[in-house]
Amino acid sequence: MRNKIENIIEKYDALTKQLGELSLIGDHKTYGELAKQHHNMEPMVHKGREYLELLNHIDDDKSILEGDDEELKSIAKDELEELLSRQEQLEEELKILLIPKDPRDDKSTIVEIRGGTGGEEAAIFAADLYRMYTKYAERKKWSIEVLSSNETGSGGLKEIIFSLNGKGAYGAMKFEGGVHRVQRVPVTETSGRIHTSAATVAILPEADEIDIEIEPSDLRIDTYRAQGAGGQHVNKTESAVRITHIPTGVVVICQDEKSQHKNKAAAMKVLRSRLLALEEEKQRSEIDKARKSMVSTGDRSAKIRTYNFPQGRVTDHRIELTLYKLQSIMDGDIEELIEQLRIADQLNRLNEEM
Repeated sequence: MRNKIENIIEKYDALTKQLGELSLIGDHKTYGELAKQHHNMEPMVHKGREYLELLNHIDDDKSILEGDDEELKSIAKDELEELLSRQEQLEEELKILLIPKDPRDDKSTIVEIRGGTGGEEAAIFAADLYRMYTKYAERKKWSIEVLSSNETGSGGLKEIIFSLNGKGAYGAMKFEGGVHRVQRVPVTETSGRIHTSAATVAILPEADEIDIEIEPSDLRIDTYRAQGAGGQHVNKTESAVRITHIPTGVVVICQDEKSQHKNKAAAMKVLRSRLLALEEEKQRSEIDKARKSMVSTGDRSAKIRTYNFPQGRVTDHRIELTLYKLQSIMDGDIEELIEQLRIADQLNRLNEEM
């Protein structure tokens, strides 16, 4: 541990010197990248310096215990017990900090919600999830942009794709990917029976053009009249855009905007993120096909959470966490869920590292 910490502090100090030199040259791009790296290292360096100082005190006390001064040995013995306890605590904290940070965590994110099993009730639940996430985004002061939506007559959503733009959006939202299940009496139910319905959520890190290269020859772009409520302007012009990425077969449709140009831009934004997610999934599979993560970040086949309205509870099945504040959660208060999932993920990754 000591060697690791010393190497990190040495790298941090070298970065500090390099940043001082770059600030005089005016290379803003390189400076920005290194400044971000420098900033991310600060918590580790701060804790690491405290740890090294502690180790020096422990070495001093051990040296005293080898001497002949009985009074000093008694003092050192009492102090050493406390220092060793602090050493153990610091090492646990440092292990967490040493886990490599996901470079995508600071990115904005694209969220795709689709009604699953349950018909109209599933579509209404999909709309409820969309509202929950937008309320959470407002708390985090992220901007929200709807890229594509397909509404039902009762106010539900067959599908909605939207972006959450703000630092750390993907890092917070990435644990929301999977199947969300709801248990309640649907508004369409006359006999009062409780139904179980589901909606799927996919969380994609927003891809920049530099993240994924798309050849124009690999795209088939079709335009047509948007499908929506009769009489809307979008139905009178061919503003809807469907983009097919021929090599992978990925299809993206955007029709919410009145402008064909804006719909095309939105569709390309979603396409880039989907292709990036596909490429990263392929790489993860090649690296470790046998890996089974306790915290899923996008497997739609896993039922990750149940929202039980009669009992007023929300249960996350990945970490066996149940909270009896369903209405608060549906109003966007999901920070506790996300934080517990983040901690579980860190512990899981720590166990894998060890």
